[in-house]
Amino acid sequence: MNKKVNKKRLAGYILVAAAFTTLGAIAAVKQEAKPAASAAAGLYTQSLNDLAGKPQALAQWKGKPLLVNFWASWCAPCVQEMPELSALAAKEGGKRFNVIGIGIDSPSNLVQFTQKTRVAYPLYVGGMGATDLARGLGNANGGLPYTVLIGADGKVIKTYLGRLKFDQLKADLAKL
Repeated sequence: MNKKVNKKRLAGYILVAAAFTTLGAIAAVKQEAKPAASAAAGLYTQSLNDLAGKPQALAQWKGKPLLVNFWASWCAPCVQEMPELSALAAKEGGKRFNVIGIGIDSPSNLVQFTQKTRVAYPLYVGGMGATDLARGLGNANGGLPYTVLIGADGKVIKTYLGRLKFDQLKADLAKL
């Protein structure tokens, strides 16, 4: 009996994860989401925990272009783009722009993920509340992954819904 309940529960979790992944994939057809009209001021008022559980003010990223990647460990396109995004951050991040990741996931899932996958940029625990933060930055559909390019002036330059197309991203970053 208990095995049947666990199998049903697991099937339910898989169905929910597949639904989110499908929504992200469908939304990716639009690759570029509609940028938020206002500045990213709401982002800089937030304080999120890092993976060690220490609160971090996102205001520390003001004044330089910032690439914010909303992701989850259960999101296949998010996981697929992370190695290339991490390589980009390791190579160029911090010089002309910074990269941060905000996980829409539990702290334990994010920590487990980073134990298996090295990430070269700061990651923060946003939990499900980060969905509202992403919506405030133009992600009306709530799909993942969702990436926002914010200028040094704090204004949203461009948003990307779905798996990043790195040729396009690098061209956009070259314009900074």
